Amino acid sequence: MSVTFNKATTPIVLTIAGSDSGGGAGIQADIKAISATGGYACSVITAITAQNTLGVSTVHPIPLPIIEKQLDAVFSDLNIVAVKVGMLADSDIIELVAAKIRQYQPRFLVVDPVMIATSGDPLLEQTAIETLKTALLPLADIITPNLPEAAALTQLSMPNTQDGMLAMIDELRLLGAESVLLKGGHLECTNESNDVLILPQEIEIFSAPRIQSRNTHGTGCTLSSAIASYLAQGYTLMSAVQLAKHYITSAIEHADQLDIGHGHGPVDHFFTLRSKTTNNHCS
Repeated sequence: MSVTFNKATTPIVLTIAGSDSGGGAGIQADIKAISATGGYACSVITAITAQNTLGVSTVHPIPLPIIEKQLDAVFSDLNIVAVKVGMLADSDIIELVAAKIRQYQPRFLVVDPVMIATSGDPLLEQTAIETLKTALLPLADIITPNLPEAAALTQLSMPNTQDGMLAMIDELRLLGAESVLLKGGHLECTNESNDVLILPQEIEIFSAPRIQSRNTHGTGCTLSSAIASYLAQGYTLMSAVQLAKHYITSAIEHADQLDIGHGHGPVDHFFTLRSKTTNNHCS
């Protein structure tokens, strides 16, 4: 069936990821980030997790036919400009999502290779890493691994310096994605948080002061979703990453004001709206 799309005033961004019952990461964080940065969010849920700010207790993958029906439902009706892919849980889900990406060919694909939660709990079967590398990552415009994920994907040791991050560039390029944003948040020995954007012909280093906060649950989901949202709005990849970095930095800076949970709390996705509400109450 062919579909005629109407021109949308708000660009549509699809997130394909797992559900976080605590609301800080996964689909919930993606929808908040896409909405807060100017996109319209739709979703395909790949797994249901029982988790909160303290950790993940259960992961239940959604049956493949249900995931496929969700994908067909949104792609057949909505003019999806960008897709963000997060938690996929196992090889079968990865292969299905990759097949649907090839079928529908969205303009932009951002892949956050989610493997481990902020709490340290595993979110991707070890056997699925190779499937992720061969089936999905080569389709991506940009992938956004943190240092443990980059080490798992390249089979290199996890770096503990910026020079170590730079030494991973060649292996990361071999994964086949057009670009890579290597996130350096795990380099806790420094006073800065440095991310390396690896483009086909150049690299760009983004430096920002490290924010001391325990409320960093969902930062990776939020950043990758914001990148997808800005790409859908027509920004270049460089600009989309810059804007998304600014957004996540501000969301972390305001996170302590939320005071959610007893562990790693979420960032404040709607800090701008909350600030306006506070100012209105004070005026």
